[in-house]
Amino acid sequence: MMLSLRCAALLLPLALGTAMPAAAADACDALTARMIRATGVSLAGREGARAVFRAADAERMSLDCRARRMVFSALEREPGRRYYELIGLAAGVLTGAKPDSVEALALGLHQGALIAGQPQQGVAGRAALRCETAPDADPFASPRTRCVLVPSARAVLRRRAGLFAGARAG
Repeated sequence: MMLSLRCAALLLPLALGTAMPAAAADACDALTARMIRATGVSLAGREGARAVFRAADAERMSLDCRARRMVFSALEREPGRRYYELIGLAAGVLTGAKPDSVEALALGLHQGALIAGQPQQGVAGRAALRCETAPDADPFASPRTRCVLVPSARAVLRRRAGLFAGARAG
């Protein structure tokens, strides 16, 4: 009897440890499926908590489910309008932000990065975005445009404080 209790005490943490990654994998599968439905992209590959997508308007889109981060890459230094639309649609799925707001932010940050020659970052609702471009002097740099999307820390802090997204503290 004592031996079976000891075995149970040893096996229980192992059983619970394998259940957690399965739940995380299911959540990542669900997020990946929602991303495909919302943006119309195709899945190029998936391993663990990461998924890579392909789209005609973005060379590569990669999603890290664990970090809740998405990276968009384009071969062009000035990608077409659909590239920014993809960022907005993905932000709607990943962060709950309004796609039109994030699309406008992405376009503005990209233009700022072209002018300044430095990465630009900003926040639209629940989405934080950072965009950068390759130098014009280096025609062989790949990718030429890159934007990184994450949930806004401001929205996370508001949620933890029990405030609505639009509420002001104080």
